[in-house]
Amino acid sequence: MDIQEIKSRLTLANLIGYYGYKATKNNRICCPFHEDKTPSMQLYWKTQTAYCFSSNCKTHGKAIDVIDFILYKESSTKHEAIKKAIEIIGVDAPVTNNTTIVQPSKPMQNRETFLANMFTYFRNAVHNSPPAKEYLQQRNLDFKQIEVGYNAGQFHHGARKTEEIINQALEVGLLIDKNLVARTGEKAYQPFGKWCIVFALRNKQNQITGLYFRSTLNEKESKHYYLKERAGLYPHYPNSRAKKLILCEAIIDGATLLQVPEITAEYEILSLYGTNGLTDEHQTAIKELIELEEIILFFDGDNAGKEAINKYGKLLQEQKSQTKISIVETPENEDINSLRQGHEAEILIHLLNERKAFVEQKISEVKEKVKEINFSFSNEKTNGKPVENKKAEVVQINQNPSHHLNTDNPNNIFFSGMGANYTVKGGLKPQLDSLKIALQIIHKETKQDYRTKVDLCDYKQIQSTADTVSDLIQVRKDSIEKDLQLLTHLLENFRETEQQNQPLHSTKKVIIKVSEATASKCIGFMKQKNVLQNLNELIGKSGVVGEEKSRLLLFVIASSYKMKETLHSIVQGTSGSGKTTQIKVIANLMPPEDVKRFTRVTESSFYNYGEYELMNMLIVIEDADGLEEKALLAFRELQSNDILISSSTQKQDNGKFESGEKIVRGPIASLSATTKGEYYEDNLGRCFVITIDESKEQTQKVINYQNQKASGKIDSKTEKETTEFIQNCMRLLKPYEVINPFAELIQLPNEVHQRRRLNQLFQSIIKQITILKQYQRKQDNQGRLITEKEDVKDAIDILFESILLKMDELDGSVRQFFEWIKIMVEAKNNREYEFTRFEAMNATGLKKTQLQHNLNKLVQLEYLKQYGFMNKGFKYKISYWDNMAQVRAKLKDDLNNQLQKIGI
Repeated sequence: MDIQEIKSRLTLANLIGYYGYKATKNNRICCPFHEDKTPSMQLYWKTQTAYCFSSNCKTHGKAIDVIDFILYKESSTKHEAIKKAIEIIGVDAPVTNNTTIVQPSKPMQNRETFLANMFTYFRNAVHNSPPAKEYLQQRNLDFKQIEVGYNAGQFHHGARKTEEIINQALEVGLLIDKNLVARTGEKAYQPFGKWCIVFALRNKQNQITGLYFRSTLNEKESKHYYLKERAGLYPHYPNSRAKKLILCEAIIDGATLLQVPEITAEYEILSLYGTNGLTDEHQTAIKELIELEEIILFFDGDNAGKEAINKYGKLLQEQKSQTKISIVETPENEDINSLRQGHEAEILIHLLNERKAFVEQKISEVKEKVKEINFSFSNEKTNGKPVENKKAEVVQINQNPSHHLNTDNPNNIFFSGMGANYTVKGGLKPQLDSLKIALQIIHKETKQDYRTKVDLCDYKQIQSTADTVSDLIQVRKDSIEKDLQLLTHLLENFRETEQQNQPLHSTKKVIIKVSEATASKCIGFMKQKNVLQNLNELIGKSGVVGEEKSRLLLFVIASSYKMKETLHSIVQGTSGSGKTTQIKVIANLMPPEDVKRFTRVTESSFYNYGEYELMNMLIVIEDADGLEEKALLAFRELQSNDILISSSTQKQDNGKFESGEKIVRGPIASLSATTKGEYYEDNLGRCFVITIDESKEQTQKVINYQNQKASGKIDSKTEKETTEFIQNCMRLLKPYEVINPFAELIQLPNEVHQRRRLNQLFQSIIKQITILKQYQRKQDNQGRLITEKEDVKDAIDILFESILLKMDELDGSVRQFFEWIKIMVEAKNNREYEFTRFEAMNATGLKKTQLQHNLNKLVQLEYLKQYGFMNKGFKYKISYWDNMAQVRAKLKDDLNNQLQKIGI
């Protein structure tokens, strides 16, 4: 065996594995030849050499091969390094003083070792193979992030052509003996999986026991193959301590998921071998995961995928009865890899986050369930009457009535042509000067596909596409060209029909019809005399603990989204106080089709909505602190003026650019949360301010609720049913005009800040309470609801704390903090007592940042005086003892006296 053959058999990957090194994702290792904390040795798989970039390394300045690597590692001579290389390969051979080594008969390697060597060869081949790189790029697979190889069918030629390799390849199935003779007269073999990308299947010891091949040519034969005696799992056996496991339908889907760090950090991934490919080896591996909490079925969005979910979901429920089984609802006719080709990786994360619990259903039951939900599209208000549904039309042209578009899903238009099937991804753009589409072309028999973006108005692009497709998926060029011309006419007719049928100022808003039985129960509930109190109890059962007045006020505000005069609220509280949770639960009580939730809003995003897309929606902003000033300005305008108007340059349907007005219409209702209420003075004037109760008593209520839910005493199913019942009640509310006969008899105190605006908000709350009681309120001859005395009383009752906050110079969280400080100081029986920051921390339970913020605010407003020096520590003393209890009592007496005048 000569040195060249040694180098061909001993790969760099095998060598660094032998010495216990593992390459980083950038193909680097810590250099073995000097002190190296940061990997400085670069591995070059293409040339099978390594290079250290550190000037401290004795190899610096030259690339070393596998023999040199052993020489430096073992501190040996070159002759000894050659002997060591043969030992690593596993051949016991005599060595001469020259570089030629006599090769005796060699024992065959075991299957795992041989496949590992071959897979390393295939992985190295990717670097030199444009077809492999192009195919992987089309599939959005990165060979630098995942382990993937390429089989050009040349592994048994050239320097590698030895009797040992041929015999071993024949045994494992990489070569097939068909009694062929080459032109040279030598025996020839047919390579298995030629022109395929290659993935490794591994056993429990992480050894390669099988290979999976996927064709890059999309030939008419099967597009994927497994090595005979298939064994092993992809990408490997799951970690024995796995908590969450994703099962996907195909290996290429598993490879796609492996490229998303946010997914691999939280989930283990295991690929099936098709919809019938949950093998005994898969099942055994899953059974051994004793800490497994959840199995997630992420299959294709076709009938086969749905049937497989039913089949395997039931099987896994029986085998892992203590493990939760979830399903990901993949869009129709999509799979994991196709989704990644057309979207960013966030779509996979989003679909995983939206997964649902598995429930076995027959296909017929699914169809019946779909029929129960009646979707309709409504235009701008047409006297309260919804517009009739328009089913997706099938557009035909006279040239060939047998060919038509299936537009059931306008974002995934399907066309069956003479030569292939075609899917238009993402729908059509409205510009009339072009017909740019994202097109998937699928072979009718082999199902091989080709994806491209093309402008069908450009005949040269049609010709070029037809030429490319005919080579890749083996369909006649003239058939593809005729299909594309026909598809052009069909799409143009469909676009024209859609534009003619689309009404002016249309907005596609889903409306869910409540069944008669459910509507009867909801109306009966809303006819009850104490409907507000009963609603408040249901709100508590849905997950809002304590804070009875605040949660009811938030609910009343949220329910106003359908009305002409909508309401808004800002919930203030320290970090971790539960303010976001509270608005989330309240928003969940509204019909989900009428709610938009945001965790982040960019500067111009509100301006870019459709004209009627936000009309009569509930907007939930979970953290208003993250909004930039321009986004806050747009949000305030929607709250106050119910409209956004911006001047911008717009592309018209004829392709020309013209200046025009971009209009977004309200009204909207809104709920938002913040820790910095004083930064939002303009917003506070438009909103009801609600402060989270951070008292120890409320904290204990929350903890008790959490513990009861964890112990199973609180049933999540009951919470869900309560939520759905309230949602249906809200769907049945109708937007009425309201008149309040008592409006002139109730006045807010003069001490209230921004009294004009608050008075308007106060009257709106009274009207909204009347709306909630619409099934028990009378109407005048104009159809307007008439407010009754108890509606005014209820409004004052639930608004009392919010009105009190408007009279206070301090915002809610600072007020709570100051009251706790006063209690602490009064306990010392000395109003002149000077306290430290640590004493305040112990008394209030606040953390350093929020504590210091409140102290600084009170010092700034001269409620506290600060003494001392920074290096020795500050002390504080209360300098202004206000009396909120007296203010509270005075406000209550004032409002009660006004109520008595109207007979309450």
